[in-house]
Amino acid sequence: MTLSDFISLLRPGSDRPSAVSTLGPPGTSSEVAAKRYAFQMSPPDGPTVAVRLFDTYEQAGEALNSREVTHVVVANAYKGINSFYMDPAIELTGVFVMDTPLYGIATCRGGGPVPDAPTIASHPSPEPIIAQLLPDRYATYKTIHHASTSAAARAVVDGTADLALTTVPAAKLHGLEFISGTRPIRMVWSVFSTVARPARKETSPCSC
Repeated sequence: MTLSDFISLLRPGSDRPSAVSTLGPPGTSSEVAAKRYAFQMSPPDGPTVAVRLFDTYEQAGEALNSREVTHVVVANAYKGINSFYMDPAIELTGVFVMDTPLYGIATCRGGGPVPDAPTIASHPSPEPIIAQLLPDRYATYKTIHHASTSAAARAVVDGTADLALTTVPAAKLHGLEFISGTRPIRMVWSVFSTVARPARKETSPCSC
């Protein structure tokens, strides 16, 4: 999926991004999407727009409301995205389609054998693809939810999960290896910014 799928909803004269927030930590699909958006929106003769990562989308949104950043990128598959659409202080300023990095089920590289009924760490949104990817020899499993695909990968390193549904960047970052096939998720991403404040009208003294 290329950057030509980006659709800008910026109003004429509105500010371009100077800093973008999204879901972290490093290795998430959201980070990849935010970096693509930042690159697309950066001036050709200037520095690339900065990307800041937060533990949750809500914290990324708080950074927008407090003017720490100018825009936030949120995956449309996120179940809590409705709060961004309904917030009267922010507005939708762009959408784009981007395939996520490849997802797969991973374990620690060089680790011991995986239990027959493993515990799998996953962000809630891509959880349905666990059943698509998990090798048939694992007939049963338990899913533990984490705030991001990168946090899910970290859970395997910490020993709180046997496996993780995670992305290639996160697996590389945390030293995991895949025991399954991999696949991307074609995703719509929404970009929000703060609502432009209308100019204050001047009033004249009462002449009555």
